[in-house]
This record gives sequence, structure tokens and C-alpha cells, in this order.
Amino acid sequence: MNYDRMIAKAGLEINAIKLRPNDPFEWASGYRMPIYNDNRMFLFHPNHRALIAEGFRNLLESEGISYDVIAGTSTAGISPATTLADSLNPPAPLIYVRDKPKDHGLRNQIEGIDAESDLQERKVVLIEDLISTGGSSARAVQGIRSANGNCNNCISIFNYGLDVTENIFRGKDPYDEKGHKLMYLCKVSSLLTYDTLLEVAKETKYISRTQLEMLNEWRADPFKWGEKHGFPRVKK
Repeated sequence: MNYDRMIAKAGLEINAIKLRPNDPFEWASGYRMPIYNDNRMFLFHPNHRALIAEGFRNLLESEGISYDVIAGTSTAGISPATTLADSLNPPAPLIYVRDKPKDHGLRNQIEGIDAESDLQERKVVLIEDLISTGGSSARAVQGIRSANGNCNNCISIFNYGLDVTENIFRGKDPYDEKGHKLMYLCKVSSLLTYDTLLEVAKETKYISRTQLEMLNEWRADPFKWGEKHGFPRVKK
């Protein structure tokens, strides 16, 4: 099955993915970007949740990814991770990873295990809903590794495919403003990529040829794209 194309069509139909190069969105960083992705929209549709879980299972099998534990990122990765873990045969243990440790109580970052224990070198596959630059995903990988988990695979529903992402997961570039880097490679796999999304958007006439050119241009230089087209970064 072409899970990538099916997810692309579903995402565009329910507005989980929006392409708007002529009136770009303001991202949290202040940059104006022509795409916005909210995979939480899939939660409302049981058939879409099942499709994503099936796609994840197929990806695990086709890429030979072994696991002892499934992990979700907090918060958007928790639901798809849970659906996947429950659908495996046998169902897999599940945890989720906070962006940072809690500032009270046991101050744990990993939920699902005793904060006074660790993952005991278990193989953990991290589930993300979306990978943009990859910084928050890499922090989750490091959180698992710091808890003595063996996390060498991160899989997501959607991936923008930016160059900075590959460098972060290879440990070449830092994943946070403090300069922290992953010590060794974490492989990233995704059900849907930006290139396939554009193919489907073009075939379904969701975008015009001119918009397609603008969207391809964004992919080549996302952080200067807005300024070039008259949409400067919004200062925070």
C-alpha cells in the first residue's frame, strides 16, 4: 500500500495539512512559512488513526527495526504511539517523553517507568507526529538515552525533510541553544515526506503550478523564503 500518498490525501482533505504560499503562516519562530501541519486532526477520524498505525507497523517491518518499547513525544506523539503499541503482536510496552524533566515531584522526564529506575538498555523506538527542524525530537531521543534506553530510531507521520534535520540527528549540529548534540546517529524514517505531499497536492489540484514552484523554492531555503517573497520574520 502507498501509505504516504494515502496519508497525504487524507491530511489535505481534513485540513491537517495546509499549503498557503500566497498567505503564509506564522510559525512559533516568527518565520512566515507556506505550510502548516497539525496531525492532531487525524485523532478525530478512527480510520485515519488505523491507517497511520498500519503504516508504522509496515515501516518497522520493512526497515527491520527491532524494539522492546514504543515511546511517544509529549504531547502530539502520545496518541499515535499508543495506537501503534496496542496494535502490535504482542502489544508493546509504552512510555512517553517530556520535552524536559518536571520541575517538581520526582522530576522525571520519562513517563511510564519508575522515576527511580531506568530503561535498562531496552531498544526504544520514538514516535513523532511531525519533524520540522528536528530539535525537539532529538531532545526526546537524548532523554531516552539519558534514561539508559537504546534509541537509534525515530519515526514520524510527516517530515519536512530540511537539511538541518539530518545534521541534527547525525550529531553534526546542536539540537538546542546550549549547543548539545547527539553523541551518535539516530535514524529518521517517516510515513510522509514533503516531496510526496507536493506530488499529491499537484495531482489533486490542491495547488497551482505557480504555487508548486513557490513551495519547491521554500524547501531549498526555508528561512529566507518569506523575506524574499515579502513576508519578513515577525520579531518576538
